[in-house]
Amino acid sequence: MSEGCLRTPLYEEHVALGARMVPFAGWEMPVQYEGIIEEHRAVRNRAGIFDVCHMAEFRVFGFGAFEALQNLVTSDLHRIDDLGAAQYTLMLDETGGVIDDLIVYHTGDLEYLIIANAGNHDVDVEWMRAHLPEDLEFVDESERTGLIALQGPEAVRIITELSGQEPPARFHIAEAQLDDSIPVLLARTGYTGEDGVEIVCSAADVVAVWRLLLSFPEVAPCGLGARDTLRLEMGYPLHGSDMDRSVDPLSAGLGWVVSAKKGAYIGREAVERIRSAGLERKLVGIAVMEGVPRHGYPVLHEGTEVGTVASGTFSPTLGHGIATAYVPVALAEPGTKLEVSIRRKTVEATVTRPPFVTRTSLSA
Repeated sequence: MSEGCLRTPLYEEHVALGARMVPFAGWEMPVQYEGIIEEHRAVRNRAGIFDVCHMAEFRVFGFGAFEALQNLVTSDLHRIDDLGAAQYTLMLDETGGVIDDLIVYHTGDLEYLIIANAGNHDVDVEWMRAHLPEDLEFVDESERTGLIALQGPEAVRIITELSGQEPPARFHIAEAQLDDSIPVLLARTGYTGEDGVEIVCSAADVVAVWRLLLSFPEVAPCGLGARDTLRLEMGYPLHGSDMDRSVDPLSAGLGWVVSAKKGAYIGREAVERIRSAGLERKLVGIAVMEGVPRHGYPVLHEGTEVGTVASGTFSPTLGHGIATAYVPVALAEPGTKLEVSIRRKTVEATVTRPPFVTRTSLSA
């Protein structure tokens, strides 16, 4: 396999299950087991589990933790004043560029857990340490933390049976024990559009948790391929494809996690300038009935290139191609007709407001 790639504590489990391993964000990760479409459908119809141990986990605690994080992210963290509440948010640089998207969990009176993208681990650590007060405790817990996502219509029933308790409400986190012996945190969050939990545990316990979950016949192991098709059907953004430090959150369609009312935060002045001036380009969803759009493919309007595909795939649920792309604001209205150049062929595309799939266990 690729030299220099890291391995999660579940690597040997993946190999034993016959997974095809690929390099991803500096890690060897399973892209598929039985097949992407089969795994995708397992999550939409039953339940699937994903190894997300490669994600970064940080804890910030101490007096002033709230104020420090309030300055670091775009959301108003007063929304998670209650213990156990969670918030999806963004961390920006001074120009308004998106350093990373994060979930912040309020896990203690003076404590917050932050889960961040694997590929941004080193950048995030450097940025946070540079911009958090020196007297505040910042701990990188990534190496000693295991993380498994259990997602699908059967996920809540399964985790309730294993823990003996209902999982917390959506976007909340709570302590639990699995099989009366393994201490975990259950976060009612995910990246698939289905109900479920992300299970935070010690890296030493993650193999036992993985095997417990697979003891249920309705649970399928799932790889990066299905994770991508599932998240794109919901229009969930992927850092590095749909946004990065060259893109502001308003253009990325993430203005809903940028508070216009709270006080100062890093990047606020740049965001407000962009808000006042108006957007030039915007990330939109597009549906393609013929062919599969992929990252980097040209997007055209009346034969003129107006953008490129940010994320693209075949939707197993819908049976056709879906994508995101940055286009001029004048072409961003749903229903606008565009084209995508797929290899040597140009195919029709229609601007479509995400989510592409609207009926899931979360919408029931």
